[in-house]
Amino acid sequence: MSSLLRFAPSPTGALHLGGLRMALYNHLYAKKTGGKWILRIEDTDTTRFVPGAVDGIRQSLEWAGLEYDYGPGKGGPHGPYFQSERLDLYRSYTTKLLSSGHAYRCFCSIETLTALREKLARTGSGQSYDRRCLHLTEEEVARRVRAGETHIVRLNNGARIPRTSMPDLVFGHLRDSHGSVATDPVLLKSDGYPTYHLANVVDDHSMGITHVLRGEEWITSLPLHLDIYFALGLEPPQFAHIPILRNADGTKMSKRNGDVKVEDYIRNGWERSAVLNWIALPGWGSLHEAEPSSEDSTVADTESAPVVSGAHDAHPRIVSVKDAPESTKVMDMGELVAEFDISVLTHRSSSLDRGKLAFLNRQHLLRAAATPAGLADIASRIRLWMDGNMPLGEISPEYSTPEYIQSVISMLDSRVINIHDIVSLAPYLFVEPDYTSELAQSMIKRATPEQHQEILSTVHAVLERTPDSWDAGTLHDLLTKEKKRRHNLFLSVVRHALTAMKDGPPLVELMILLGKKRTLARIGALLSKT
Repeated sequence: MSSLLRFAPSPTGALHLGGLRMALYNHLYAKKTGGKWILRIEDTDTTRFVPGAVDGIRQSLEWAGLEYDYGPGKGGPHGPYFQSERLDLYRSYTTKLLSSGHAYRCFCSIETLTALREKLARTGSGQSYDRRCLHLTEEEVARRVRAGETHIVRLNNGARIPRTSMPDLVFGHLRDSHGSVATDPVLLKSDGYPTYHLANVVDDHSMGITHVLRGEEWITSLPLHLDIYFALGLEPPQFAHIPILRNADGTKMSKRNGDVKVEDYIRNGWERSAVLNWIALPGWGSLHEAEPSSEDSTVADTESAPVVSGAHDAHPRIVSVKDAPESTKVMDMGELVAEFDISVLTHRSSSLDRGKLAFLNRQHLLRAAATPAGLADIASRIRLWMDGNMPLGEISPEYSTPEYIQSVISMLDSRVINIHDIVSLAPYLFVEPDYTSELAQSMIKRATPEQHQEILSTVHAVLERTPDSWDAGTLHDLLTKEKKRRHNLFLSVVRHALTAMKDGPPLVELMILLGKKRTLARIGALLSKT
């Protein structure tokens, strides 16, 4: 049977990097195992619902190239894909639990429950509820329901539920932690909506989910979820709890923190392949062959413990060990799928290093620029961004051809981190220089009008006599010769004429990229104004 997974975000805001990583891992596992995955929207918490959040989540997944097989906008055999549209299903399963004695109705008010919790806490009790409504007679419960009394439905922890556990695909054997489960947890709220725990179990079962990949923070809820599965007589899926991503200061990544929303990375021009590469690698592991040493009977580091075959052999043979790859290993989606192995994810939470994203983004940008299709995509995205962000006038089509963009990327070299840098570092490569800026004026303030005129006239005349097919050697010799004949203002005046910016690539490289016609046109335009 092929695997079926689900990514189940809540529409409480924009998708953040931790959510994108979880979607990515579900996508990788499905592709690795020949399975499929579902996008399910867990929108039963109406108090936290944010309008537009579902569209934002779908747009972020689409940008990342994480195409779900079933879900909103696609349909499929497992719908509906919004929990708010599955309320009858949750009520049906709740009725089954009530009938079997694994659940009961609780009529206690919020004030009563608060007082009970405080009283139990003062006495040192580990309970959070005294279970008083469990002992109501059937007649009393029926009467109060007919009267329309507000109530919730609780799981009956005292019912005979086997306290079993199951191995986790990441952490292996997990110790039983039923002690962390609240006393008779709520399954159905007074508004008829299920709690996360009931809805999660019912949906995963009814949708046929075979593998649940979710954040490590849900480990403490696993005993409760298993109890619900067993109370309903259902077979649970396999679980894999993924160590979470944290902020650089060690705090849990949250939608409320800055620099974590996927939409920000889209808007700021980061390559999707680089972002996926960046968020995939923290906690990533890999298996490789290893020869045992003469003292390999035990391995102290449990994070790199070997997989051992022949457990009954006198001398077990180590066939593979777990390592983490380079934290900046450049991997595209195909490579991520090929190397993904959930069983060797590390057990530690990880933080993201923005410096590594910068490195990876440049590598992915260069990879893309090396192919005609990738180069055309970069050129079109740069042009789209320029149209909305460059106030200096109409951009000539010759400045946005794939060939020209490739030359720009090559010339700017290591200074280009993402596509926005290509424009922000050197806007003069796409539009005419802005000579009116304060920076441009400061470049020539030491030169008198006569010196400025003399330098530009001389350079224009010299360059005009050169062959149309410029080469670096010829231009370097000409500029060096003229600089020696003039003074130290020479290069500054020429750079001002070509760029109106102090920093930039060497003048020779810049002139070759602009070409003879555009170089002379810029110098000539300034000469006509002096």
